[in-house]
Amino acid sequence: MASITTEDYLKIIYNETKEFGRAITTSRLAERLKISNAAISDMAKKLAQQGLVSYTKYKGMELTRKGEKIALNVIRRHRLWEAFLLKSLGLSLSEVHHIAENLEHHSPDILIEKIDEYLGFPSFDPHGHPIPKHNGEMPKINGVIALSKADVGGKYKVAIIDDASKELMNFFEKIGIILHKTIKVKEKLSFDNSVTVEVDKKDFTLSEKMTENLFLIKEA
Repeated sequence: MASITTEDYLKIIYNETKEFGRAITTSRLAERLKISNAAISDMAKKLAQQGLVSYTKYKGMELTRKGEKIALNVIRRHRLWEAFLLKSLGLSLSEVHHIAENLEHHSPDILIEKIDEYLGFPSFDPHGHPIPKHNGEMPKINGVIALSKADVGGKYKVAIIDDASKELMNFFEKIGIILHKTIKVKEKLSFDNSVTVEVDKKDFTLSEKMTENLFLIKEA
């Protein structure tokens, strides 16, 4: 297993708290990074000592301005690499994320700026995530909600597919859930929080965890 860097921690904290609006507890972070709660707690203390996060035991953590700057920089590198790998090398959506995970830590700024210029300064990566600009500004997407929050009977366009799981990416692609696809919410079960959606006139039932990793914009 590859070592987990400070950048990995900061990137995930940013994604969860700033981009997806979720509270980031040590247990949630441990789940995302696939390490123990104890290891997360130790790292949280170190990051706090370095002035990168504010951390209160049992209440989770938030990025400081210094930590956010580092997080945005690594997110920018990651998402530009994804866009480059898809456009220039023809890799699949499910492949580019995991390759970019390695490249994001070993790319000089001059290379990233050249990639950005080559791609025409894109605002979004292949999964719909906004790409931070050179100055740290993050492009905005208005009206984005998780599928878990969508209304039954509503029609929505797929805006972002969280790419943390290659298995999930492959599944969504297999059933036709891709970026900009229109889907209809058919049913929501309170029993297990699963959601049934219609994609290309076919119905699929998605688990609660799946619905929390798919983000939509309601169609007019």
